[in-house]
Amino acid sequence: MIQASKIISGGACPLTILLLFLGVGWGCGPGDKGAGKERAPAPIEVAPVEIGRIELRRQLSGSLSPSADFYAAARISGQVKELRVRVSDPVQRGDIIAVLDDAEPIQAVRQSEANLLVAKANLSEAEARMEIAGKESERVRKLRERGIASESQVDTARAEELSATAGLAVAEAQIARAEAELESARIALSDSLVKAEWSGGGGERVIAERLVDEGDAVGVNDPIFRVVDLSPLTGVVRVTEKDYPYISAGDPIEVRTDAFPDEIFAGVVTRIAPVFSEASRQARVEFEVENADHRLKPGMFVRAAMVLSVVENATIVPDLSIVRRDDENGVFLLAEDRSTVRWQPVEVGIRQGHRVEVRGDGITGEVVTLGQQLVNDGSKVRVTDLEEVGVAQ
Repeated sequence: MIQASKIISGGACPLTILLLFLGVGWGCGPGDKGAGKERAPAPIEVAPVEIGRIELRRQLSGSLSPSADFYAAARISGQVKELRVRVSDPVQRGDIIAVLDDAEPIQAVRQSEANLLVAKANLSEAEARMEIAGKESERVRKLRERGIASESQVDTARAEELSATAGLAVAEAQIARAEAELESARIALSDSLVKAEWSGGGGERVIAERLVDEGDAVGVNDPIFRVVDLSPLTGVVRVTEKDYPYISAGDPIEVRTDAFPDEIFAGVVTRIAPVFSEASRQARVEFEVENADHRLKPGMFVRAAMVLSVVENATIVPDLSIVRRDDENGVFLLAEDRSTVRWQPVEVGIRQGHRVEVRGDGITGEVVTLGQQLVNDGSKVRVTDLEEVGVAQ
């Protein structure tokens, strides 16, 4: 016992310790004192073979982004007169969120309205001339028929009528031009009101960022506010070539985030990139997460769990039971009388945590999970708790 204590305190391997506890009669080589004696049963631990459901799952890291994201920009140049919303404020489609200095647009509208009035007056004058010229031409024509007026008088009256007709056309064109100018001026005045306008999606979004202050000068298309849609949110993860064939649009996905570690948010795969990145050899996968309460935020880091494949009624063993012998995977099955073990080659399938799907013939009963290094096909065994004797794999 003193020698065994020295070996244990000197850091001997678990197998050596086990042999010391069990005595030299088991596991000794041909030259040991136990030569010629029957080898003692090897101590092992076992676990039952299960039949059930197993899933091929992947947990991928990604991030969230708004499903819609646009910038409300100025359509005309000018000075920011008023900002009507703040960051995080909800806005409806068409809401006025900023006002630019509208002095010039208002003046332009007034000028255009005045020009339209002048054009209308000119039209009235042209219509009157047209009416007078028409009557005069008709009167001279009748006088010519009675021989009272000359041919030259007829021509003169006709020319006056044609001139009045042309004047009427010009006046009508001036009306159209004045109306177009007025419409343009009104549009410019309307453009001094910056609105939250978008197409598609829901009727409410949120102000995510303010890019100017009141009094700032902005030019055409300069952004003023960033507006986002927070429900649903879009998540992005990237998958390898190995997992790519298992993913389809519409697949469910479980989303976790550090902000709410104890909650799972339900998502669904929406788009799968048809190409792989040459740099990473991964493909982009997008999913949507409902976010009606707006607790999730764009930019959050997420972990997305996906079920890539499911096998019902699978043969399942602990991962510790699988060993490799002679370049093949296998397990040691415990005999019904629990006194010997049998080597059974297996094909490894889906792994889920510490559970592994295996395929092979006659995989039932119990499999060895600890002590495989002590046995071979047909070895005698003794089911025990190896941790009690200081052996662990």
